[in-house]
Amino acid sequence: MPTRPPSLLPLILALTLTNGLSPGAGAAPGLTLSWTNNLLTIAGPEVPGGQLNIWYLEAFCRSGSTHRDWRQTVLPHKTSLVSASRDGKRLQFSTRVQPSVEVRHDVRAGQDEVTFDFKLTNTGNESVDLNWFQPACIRVDRFTGRNQSNYITRSFIFTERGLTTLAQTKRTEDAIYRGGQVYVPKGIPLADVNPRPLCGDQPVNGLIGCFSEDDRWLLATAWDKTHELFEGVYVCLHADPHIGGLKPGETKKVHGKLYLMKNDVKALRKRYERDFRP
Repeated sequence: MPTRPPSLLPLILALTLTNGLSPGAGAAPGLTLSWTNNLLTIAGPEVPGGQLNIWYLEAFCRSGSTHRDWRQTVLPHKTSLVSASRDGKRLQFSTRVQPSVEVRHDVRAGQDEVTFDFKLTNTGNESVDLNWFQPACIRVDRFTGRNQSNYITRSFIFTERGLTTLAQTKRTEDAIYRGGQVYVPKGIPLADVNPRPLCGDQPVNGLIGCFSEDDRWLLATAWDKTHELFEGVYVCLHADPHIGGLKPGETKKVHGKLYLMKNDVKALRKRYERDFRP
């Protein structure tokens, strides 16, 4: 009498595991990364506008920056790509900041977020006045469907009043450079920030973000050591980390996130509190 054919399930499962997949694979690939000519591109099948462009890295800054020509504030730097994963999920970089700082940074893409990890080391024999830096100038024109004149109506920080659009903040205009707005958290000297107008509102956390044109998505970014939040003049948003200088041989680390998620402000705050809990 004929025998029953053996089950193919063990063979299918073995082939699945051999190929690095797991049952249930086939979900959306999430976000991917690429970088060229100092432009970091974040792409994904559901990213509003198709992709997000970020000037990466922008500037490393000395203290005393608020009332000084920007050219006297920035420390010259050069960034090189060290490695890029084939799946577009991870990029590793090396940046040299004059006169003697070596920066290693690792960027990883997930389903709906990007993680940044920085390690800054002063390899020289003298202290370096690297007080803060601008890692990412995030261009949000495609995401918000707005331009420089009106994107602040779609952008937000959190103040003592809760989520506050940038258009609703206590805006000022007097500064060395006109345009934009700087949001300075508690504990950061007002003499050590971007030489753009200083807002009368103080952020209560490190988040700055915006809503997509169709209101279905939100973008937000934050770091574990916030020096300033900044609304720039290229339809851009910044969350800039604090370093506080580097002594000879000293190493400091900073950690950041960029969220590209469904429009759920409550969920955003929960994720921020989870990722940056003191």
